[in-house]
Amino acid sequence: MPVPVLETPQLCLYPLVPEDAPAVQALFPQWGIVRFLSDVVPWPYPADGAQRFICDVVQPDVAAGRGWYWSIRHKRQPADLIGVISLHDREDENRGFWIAPPWQRQGLATQACACVTAFWFEVLQKPRLRVYKAIDNVASVKISEHSGMRQIGMTDKRYVSGVLPTQVWEITREEWMQLH
Repeated sequence: MPVPVLETPQLCLYPLVPEDAPAVQALFPQWGIVRFLSDVVPWPYPADGAQRFICDVVQPDVAAGRGWYWSIRHKRQPADLIGVISLHDREDENRGFWIAPPWQRQGLATQACACVTAFWFEVLQKPRLRVYKAIDNVASVKISEHSGMRQIGMTDKRYVSGVLPTQVWEITREEWMQLH
């Protein structure tokens, strides 16, 4: 299934494409964005990191039907990428996202997460969605709480900032459908 364009009241989510690499490269390599991301993200971020990510990770995942990636854009400024959100058909850790600091704390990540979660359950018909959240990533934990997810476990996980205590969050398709 091709990655569709999705919309929320304030956002347009467009499929992430190689032409987005310069905008990702300009925004992404900031400690406030990467510190709670998986340590598979190289740090310091290389000058060609965004291009390599889109070509070597995004495009193969999409082609194989195991990943869906979107650029996040505000409807007031649709030409400007402000973040990225993705879904992954894995046993665990099904959703990831980041939003540039000037756009944080406005409810935009919550909107983007709700939108792609609806796609996960309503279009892809997946049975559950799981995410890992570093305990110190308070804003991201609040998004999980707000969306009806529940904490189902604890573990330690490697992030760009090191090994951190991590909560495992989950919501099932049935739970999602009852809430929406």
